[in-house]
Amino acid sequence: MTSSPPVTETARVADAPKLHSKPRKVAERGKRRSTLLTVFVWISVVYFVVPLLWLTISTTKDNGDLFATFGLWFGKGFDFFTNFGNLFTFQGGVFWQWMLNTVFYAVVSSVGATMLATAAGYALAKYRFRGGTAVFSVILGSIMVPLTALALPTYLLFSAANLTDTVWAIILPSLVSPFGVYLMRVYAADAVDDSLLEAARCDGAGELRIFSTIGLRLLAPGIVTVLLFQLVATWNNYFLPLIMLNTPSLFPVTVGLSQWQGTASAGGGAQVLFSTVLTGAFVSVLPLIASFIFLQRYWQSGLATGGVKG
Repeated sequence: MTSSPPVTETARVADAPKLHSKPRKVAERGKRRSTLLTVFVWISVVYFVVPLLWLTISTTKDNGDLFATFGLWFGKGFDFFTNFGNLFTFQGGVFWQWMLNTVFYAVVSSVGATMLATAAGYALAKYRFRGGTAVFSVILGSIMVPLTALALPTYLLFSAANLTDTVWAIILPSLVSPFGVYLMRVYAADAVDDSLLEAARCDGAGELRIFSTIGLRLLAPGIVTVLLFQLVATWNNYFLPLIMLNTPSLFPVTVGLSQWQGTASAGGGAQVLFSTVLTGAFVSVLPLIASFIFLQRYWQSGLATGGVKG
Protein backbone atom coordinates (compact mmCIF):
# COMPACT_ATOMS: atom_id res chain seq x y z
CA MET A 1 0.00 0.00 0.00
CA THR A 2 1.19 3.44 -0.88
CA SER A 3 0.62 6.09 1.72
CA SER A 4 -0.80 9.44 0.68
CA PRO A 5 1.69 12.25 0.64
CA PRO A 6 1.70 14.35 3.77
CA VAL A 7 -0.11 17.65 3.62
CA THR A 8 2.38 20.39 4.07
CA GLU A 9 1.74 23.62 5.95
CA THR A 10 1.99 25.51 2.68
CA ALA A 11 -0.88 23.47 1.21
CA ARG A 12 -3.02 24.12 4.27
CA VAL A 13 -2.45 27.84 3.97
CA ALA A 14 -3.21 27.72 0.24
CA ASP A 15 -6.49 25.85 0.78
CA ALA A 16 -7.64 28.02 3.69
CA PRO A 17 -9.00 30.90 1.55
CA LYS A 18 -10.93 28.38 -0.56
CA LEU A 19 -12.55 26.82 2.49
CA HIS A 20 -13.56 30.10 4.07
CA SER A 21 -14.17 32.24 1.02
CA LYS A 22 -17.91 31.50 0.79
CA PRO A 23 -18.81 32.27 4.44
CA ARG A 24 -16.70 35.40 4.21
CA LYS A 25 -18.60 36.54 1.13
CA VAL A 26 -21.91 35.86 2.88
CA ALA A 27 -20.76 37.85 5.91
CA GLU A 28 -19.60 40.73 3.76
CA ARG A 29 -22.88 40.70 1.88
CA GLY A 30 -24.82 40.77 5.14
CA LYS A 31 -22.66 43.61 6.42
CA ARG A 32 -23.34 45.66 3.29
CA ARG A 33 -27.05 44.96 3.61
CA SER A 34 -27.06 46.05 7.25
CA THR A 35 -25.26 49.26 6.38
CA LEU A 36 -27.81 50.03 3.68
CA LEU A 37 -30.71 49.38 6.04
CA THR A 38 -29.09 51.51 8.73
CA VAL A 39 -28.74 54.42 6.32
CA PHE A 40 -32.37 54.00 5.25
CA VAL A 41 -33.55 53.96 8.87
CA TRP A 42 -31.63 57.14 9.66
CA ILE A 43 -33.08 58.85 6.60
CA SER A 44 -36.56 57.86 7.77
CA VAL A 45 -35.83 59.16 11.26
CA VAL A 46 -34.70 62.51 9.87
CA TYR A 47 -37.75 62.67 7.59
CA PHE A 48 -40.16 62.24 10.49
CA VAL A 49 -38.27 64.09 13.23
CA VAL A 50 -37.37 67.28 11.33
CA PRO A 51 -41.00 68.53 11.00
CA LEU A 52 -41.59 67.87 14.70
CA LEU A 53 -38.35 69.66 15.55
CA TRP A 54 -39.37 72.63 13.39
CA LEU A 55 -42.77 72.74 15.11
CA THR A 56 -41.18 72.63 18.56
CA ILE A 57 -38.75 75.44 17.77
CA SER A 58 -41.51 77.52 16.17
CA THR A 59 -43.43 77.58 19.45
CA THR A 60 -40.59 79.65 20.95
CA LYS A 61 -40.79 82.44 18.33
CA ASP A 62 -43.01 85.42 17.86
CA ASN A 63 -44.58 86.26 14.51
CA GLY A 64 -41.63 88.36 13.39
CA ASP A 65 -39.05 85.65 14.10
CA LEU A 66 -41.17 83.03 12.33
CA PHE A 67 -40.53 84.74 9.00
CA ALA A 68 -37.18 86.44 9.69
CA THR A 69 -35.11 83.59 11.17
CA PHE A 70 -34.01 80.11 10.16
CA GLY A 71 -36.77 77.58 10.74
CA LEU A 72 -34.64 74.98 12.51
CA TRP A 73 -33.08 77.39 14.98
CA PHE A 74 -34.33 79.68 17.71
CA GLY A 75 -35.20 83.34 17.19
CA LYS A 76 -34.01 86.45 18.93
CA GLY A 77 -36.39 86.04 21.85
CA PHE A 78 -37.95 83.17 23.77
CA ASP A 79 -41.74 83.52 23.53
CA PHE A 80 -42.69 79.96 24.45
CA PHE A 81 -44.77 80.88 27.50
CA THR A 82 -46.21 83.94 25.81
CA ASN A 83 -47.47 81.81 22.91
CA PHE A 84 -49.02 79.32 25.33
CA GLY A 85 -50.75 82.13 27.18
CA ASN A 86 -52.18 83.52 23.95
CA LEU A 87 -53.29 80.05 22.87
CA PHE A 88 -55.28 79.30 26.00
CA THR A 89 -56.85 82.76 26.33
CA PHE A 90 -57.65 83.62 22.71
CA GLN A 91 -61.41 83.82 22.01
CA GLY A 92 -62.25 83.04 25.61
CA GLY A 93 -60.08 79.92 25.78
CA VAL A 94 -61.99 78.02 23.10
CA PHE A 95 -58.90 75.92 22.42
CA TRP A 96 -59.56 74.02 25.65
CA GLN A 97 -63.02 73.12 24.36
CA TRP A 98 -61.59 71.99 21.04
CA MET A 99 -59.08 69.75 22.77
CA LEU A 100 -61.75 68.21 25.00
CA ASN A 101 -63.94 67.61 21.94
CA THR A 102 -61.06 65.94 20.13
CA VAL A 103 -60.28 63.68 23.09
CA PHE A 104 -63.95 62.72 23.39
CA TYR A 105 -64.35 62.01 19.68
CA ALA A 106 -61.09 60.06 19.46
CA VAL A 107 -61.53 57.92 22.58
CA VAL A 108 -65.18 57.01 22.03
CA SER A 109 -64.73 56.37 18.30
CA SER A 110 -61.48 54.40 18.59
CA VAL A 111 -62.73 52.19 21.44
CA GLY A 112 -66.05 51.55 19.72
CA ALA A 113 -64.47 50.86 16.33
CA THR A 114 -61.93 48.53 17.92
CA MET A 115 -64.61 46.53 19.72
CA LEU A 116 -66.70 46.16 16.57
CA ALA A 117 -63.67 45.30 14.42
CA THR A 118 -62.47 42.71 16.94
CA ALA A 119 -65.83 40.99 17.17
CA ALA A 120 -66.37 41.04 13.41
CA GLY A 121 -62.85 39.87 12.60
CA TYR A 122 -63.06 37.04 15.13
CA ALA A 123 -66.42 35.91 13.76
CA LEU A 124 -65.24 35.96 10.15
CA ALA A 125 -62.10 34.03 11.03
CA LYS A 126 -63.48 31.36 13.36
CA TYR A 127 -67.06 30.75 12.25
CA ARG A 128 -68.28 29.24 9.00
CA PHE A 129 -71.64 30.59 7.89
CA ARG A 130 -73.41 31.15 4.61
CA GLY A 131 -72.35 34.37 2.98
CA GLY A 132 -69.26 34.80 5.16
CA THR A 133 -66.92 34.97 2.18
CA ALA A 134 -69.16 37.49 0.44
CA VAL A 135 -69.30 39.67 3.56
CA PHE A 136 -65.53 39.64 3.88
CA SER A 137 -65.16 40.45 0.18
CA VAL A 138 -67.45 43.48 0.57
CA ILE A 139 -65.45 44.66 3.59
CA LEU A 140 -62.21 44.17 1.70
CA GLY A 141 -63.54 46.09 -1.27
CA SER A 142 -64.75 48.96 0.91
CA ILE A 143 -61.15 49.58 1.98
CA MET A 144 -60.43 50.71 -1.58
CA VAL A 145 -63.18 53.35 -1.51
CA PRO A 146 -61.73 56.78 -0.59
CA LEU A 147 -63.39 58.53 2.34
CA THR A 148 -63.93 61.69 0.30
CA ALA A 149 -66.21 59.74 -2.06
CA LEU A 150 -68.43 58.85 0.91
CA ALA A 151 -68.52 62.36 2.38
CA LEU A 152 -71.54 63.63 0.44
CA PRO A 153 -73.71 60.50 0.90
CA THR A 154 -72.83 60.46 4.60
CA TYR A 155 -73.78 64.11 4.97
CA LEU A 156 -77.10 63.61 3.17
CA LEU A 157 -77.89 60.57 5.30
CA PHE A 158 -77.18 62.35 8.57
CA SER A 159 -78.97 65.48 7.39
CA ALA A 160 -82.10 63.44 6.71
CA ALA A 161 -81.85 62.01 10.22
CA ASN A 162 -81.31 65.50 11.73
CA LEU A 163 -77.95 64.44 13.17
CA THR A 164 -75.72 67.04 11.55
CA ASP A 165 -74.03 69.54 13.84
CA THR A 166 -74.08 66.99 16.67
CA VAL A 167 -71.46 64.76 18.24
CA TRP A 168 -73.14 61.73 16.64
CA ALA A 169 -72.23 63.04 13.20
CA ILE A 170 -68.57 62.46 14.12
CA ILE A 171 -68.81 59.36 16.29
CA LEU A 172 -71.14 57.14 14.28
CA PRO A 173 -69.19 57.24 10.97
CA SER A 174 -65.95 56.71 12.87
CA LEU A 175 -67.23 53.46 14.38
CA VAL A 176 -66.96 51.76 10.99
CA SER A 177 -63.43 50.55 10.26
CA PRO A 178 -63.17 48.15 7.30
CA PHE A 179 -59.39 48.04 7.61
CA GLY A 180 -59.70 47.19 11.29
CA VAL A 181 -62.05 44.30 10.49
CA TYR A 182 -59.67 43.03 7.82
CA LEU A 183 -56.68 43.28 10.16
CA MET A 184 -58.43 41.48 13.01
CA ARG A 185 -59.75 38.78 10.70
CA VAL A 186 -56.25 38.03 9.41
CA TYR A 187 -54.76 38.19 12.89
CA ALA A 188 -57.45 36.01 14.52
CA ALA A 189 -57.04 33.32 11.88
CA ASP A 190 -53.51 32.58 13.14
CA ALA A 191 -53.53 33.83 16.73
CA VAL A 192 -56.55 31.84 17.97
CA ASP A 193 -56.10 28.08 17.67
CA ASP A 194 -59.21 26.14 16.66
CA SER A 195 -58.28 23.22 18.94
CA LEU A 196 -58.28 25.57 21.92
CA LEU A 197 -61.79 26.72 21.06
CA GLU A 198 -62.99 23.13 20.67
CA ALA A 199 -61.55 22.24 24.05
CA ALA A 200 -63.41 25.14 25.64
CA ARG A 201 -66.66 24.03 23.97
CA CYS A 202 -66.15 20.49 25.29
CA ASP A 203 -65.83 21.94 28.79
CA GLY A 204 -69.24 23.55 28.38
CA ALA A 205 -68.19 27.16 27.76
CA GLY A 206 -70.50 29.28 25.63
CA GLU A 207 -69.36 31.21 22.59
CA LEU A 208 -69.56 34.58 24.32
CA ARG A 209 -67.50 33.33 27.24
CA ILE A 210 -64.94 31.77 24.89
CA PHE A 211 -64.60 35.04 23.05
CA SER A 212 -64.30 37.16 26.21
CA THR A 213 -61.94 34.88 28.16
CA ILE A 214 -59.84 33.26 25.43
CA GLY A 215 -60.22 35.20 22.21
CA LEU A 216 -59.67 38.68 23.61
CA ARG A 217 -56.50 37.66 25.44
CA LEU A 218 -54.97 36.07 22.36
CA LEU A 219 -56.02 39.02 20.19
CA ALA A 220 -54.57 41.67 22.52
CA PRO A 221 -51.68 42.77 20.20
CA GLY A 222 -54.06 43.10 17.26
CA ILE A 223 -56.57 45.00 19.39
CA VAL A 224 -53.93 47.52 20.45
CA THR A 225 -52.85 47.91 16.83
CA VAL A 226 -56.37 48.67 15.63
CA LEU A 227 -56.90 50.98 18.60
CA LEU A 228 -53.81 53.00 17.72
CA PHE A 229 -54.78 53.25 14.06
CA GLN A 230 -58.31 54.40 14.88
CA LEU A 231 -57.12 56.80 17.54
CA VAL A 232 -54.77 58.53 15.11
CA ALA A 233 -57.33 58.50 12.30
CA THR A 234 -60.08 60.05 14.43
CA TRP A 235 -57.73 62.53 16.11
CA ASN A 236 -56.46 63.79 12.75
CA ASN A 237 -59.86 63.68 11.06
CA TYR A 238 -60.54 67.00 9.37
CA PHE A 239 -62.87 66.60 6.41
CA LEU A 240 -65.74 64.86 8.22
CA PRO A 241 -66.04 67.46 11.05
CA LEU A 242 -65.63 70.24 8.50
CA ILE A 243 -68.76 69.26 6.57
CA MET A 244 -70.80 67.99 9.54
CA LEU A 245 -70.31 70.70 12.16
CA ASN A 246 -71.29 74.36 12.16
CA THR A 247 -71.09 75.23 15.85
CA PRO A 248 -67.57 76.31 16.91
CA SER A 249 -68.03 74.80 20.37
CA LEU A 250 -68.31 71.35 18.75
CA PHE A 251 -65.21 71.68 16.58
CA PRO A 252 -62.26 69.34 17.06
CA VAL A 253 -58.83 70.89 17.23
CA THR A 254 -58.12 70.23 13.53
CA VAL A 255 -61.05 72.32 12.29
CA GLY A 256 -60.55 74.99 14.94
CA LEU A 257 -56.89 75.54 14.13
CA SER A 258 -57.74 75.55 10.43
CA GLN A 259 -60.16 78.39 10.99
CA TRP A 260 -57.53 80.32 12.91
CA GLN A 261 -55.04 79.69 10.12
CA GLY A 262 -57.55 80.98 7.57
CA THR A 263 -58.06 84.10 9.66
CA ALA A 264 -54.31 84.63 9.91
CA SER A 265 -53.80 84.18 6.17
CA ALA A 266 -56.56 86.64 5.39
CA GLY A 267 -54.43 89.51 6.62
CA GLY A 268 -55.98 92.69 7.97
CA GLY A 269 -53.84 92.70 11.11
CA ALA A 270 -54.70 89.10 11.99
CA GLN A 271 -51.20 87.73 11.40
CA VAL A 272 -50.62 87.58 15.14
CA LEU A 273 -52.33 84.18 14.97
CA PHE A 274 -49.47 82.42 13.19
CA SER A 275 -47.49 81.69 16.34
CA THR A 276 -50.73 80.82 18.14
CA VAL A 277 -51.71 78.31 15.48
CA LEU A 278 -48.29 76.65 15.55
CA THR A 279 -48.39 76.43 19.32
CA GLY A 280 -51.83 74.86 19.12
CA ALA A 281 -50.56 72.32 16.59
CA PHE A 282 -47.70 71.49 18.95
CA VAL A 283 -50.06 70.94 21.86
CA SER A 284 -52.41 68.83 19.74
CA VAL A 285 -49.75 66.21 18.91
CA LEU A 286 -48.62 65.71 22.52
CA PRO A 287 -51.56 63.41 23.49
CA LEU A 288 -50.88 61.22 20.45
CA ILE A 289 -47.21 60.86 21.41
CA ALA A 290 -48.21 60.02 24.98
CA SER A 291 -50.70 57.42 23.71
CA PHE A 292 -48.08 55.66 21.61
CA ILE A 293 -45.59 55.64 24.47
CA PHE A 294 -48.20 54.22 26.84
CA LEU A 295 -49.66 51.60 24.50
CA GLN A 296 -46.53 50.35 22.78
CA ARG A 297 -45.46 48.29 25.80
CA TYR A 298 -48.69 46.28 25.60
CA TRP A 299 -48.22 45.99 21.87
CA GLN A 300 -44.62 44.77 22.08
CA SER A 301 -45.21 42.45 25.03
CA GLY A 302 -48.16 40.86 23.25
CA LEU A 303 -46.18 40.32 20.08
CA ALA A 304 -43.28 38.84 22.07
CA THR A 305 -45.62 36.47 23.90
CA GLY A 306 -47.13 35.32 20.61
CA GLY A 307 -43.67 34.75 19.17
CA VAL A 308 -42.64 32.56 22.14
CA LYS A 309 -45.82 30.52 21.93
CA GLY A 310 -45.35 30.03 18.21
